[in-house]
Amino acid sequence: MAIPDEAFTLGVEEEYQIVDPETRQLQSDAQLILPEARATVGDQVTPEMYRSQIEIGTPVCQTLGQVRDELNRLRSELITAAEKTGNRIVAAGTHPFSHWEDQKLTRRARYRDLATDFQQLTREQLIFGCHVHVGIPDREIAIQVMNRSRPWLSVLLALAGNSPFWLGTDTGYASFRTEIWGRWPTAGIPQVFDAWADYEQLVNELASTGIIADASKIYWDVRPSSHYDTLEFRVTDVCLTVDEAVLIAGLVRALARTCAWDAERYAPFRHVRTELVQAAKWQAARFGLTDQLIDVQAAQAIPARQLVDQLLAYVSPALDVYGDRNEITKLIDKVFREGNGASRQRVVFERTENLEDVVDYLIAETAR
Repeated sequence: MAIPDEAFTLGVEEEYQIVDPETRQLQSDAQLILPEARATVGDQVTPEMYRSQIEIGTPVCQTLGQVRDELNRLRSELITAAEKTGNRIVAAGTHPFSHWEDQKLTRRARYRDLATDFQQLTREQLIFGCHVHVGIPDREIAIQVMNRSRPWLSVLLALAGNSPFWLGTDTGYASFRTEIWGRWPTAGIPQVFDAWADYEQLVNELASTGIIADASKIYWDVRPSSHYDTLEFRVTDVCLTVDEAVLIAGLVRALARTCAWDAERYAPFRHVRTELVQAAKWQAARFGLTDQLIDVQAAQAIPARQLVDQLLAYVSPALDVYGDRNEITKLIDKVFREGNGASRQRVVFERTENLEDVVDYLIAETAR
């Protein structure tokens, strides 16, 4: 039976930086901010691996308008709570200059276990992402959506690239967070699965080796959630502005709905090699929207705008179903006009040659 359109709900998780407004360094004050924030938003704000990180999660949303309202509300309440403790909140995939050596691990068994198991990878895990959950109640369809969405993950990453600086250096990447995250053994592009049972078999085999404890420790760029009937898209940096987060959420839902339609009618699709999808992802992380992107289905490099427009054309019927076409089109035009987060950070640095000014810009944009 076909899944109804309204089943494709949305939920967005954003990981933020906690910053000292004087030094502009990361500040390990999550334990101070959490009680203040929870007084207004409850358990929609949670700790993360480091005490200089904090995360919000929206409730289940039916519309992009609801996503926008919830992100505005949660960002606003968290910013207010942080200011009461003398801190500021930043939405960027990496901090421009703070060092991982100076960060304090959150006192939870889960994070201590990660540090024990993965050692240096955990210590350098000073990155901040955006995760978009799309409701898909049929697990078989969810696996097929994951298969069919792989060619478009690089486009989402290019639009949301927001981590050009690392340890005081311009990395040359639009999303250096992607390169840091990609070193984990269960991160990256998922393979193509024949069915849900095929996926479950891999999870069981990974667990039997001791590499993971359960499915929640699989960190692919898109994965079935281990807790909800959702497909979770994890490929992008945390978006600098609410506008950009709404753009990514809208595109992700439209992509999932379109892929589900194709799966429900058994439409053929090309099994693109994982190596090519990974190469396209690297290209997007390296250049964002400032160079060509890789069309993996045609196996060629094309202008970034052309590939974004191809995605927009592919998902247009779904955007129309949800009434999102005009907003998504305008937001895409805005990103190409103003640049993604990485490009805008570089503009500030090129003007002042001061990374502290970049942090001030990030603080202001996060709250815009």
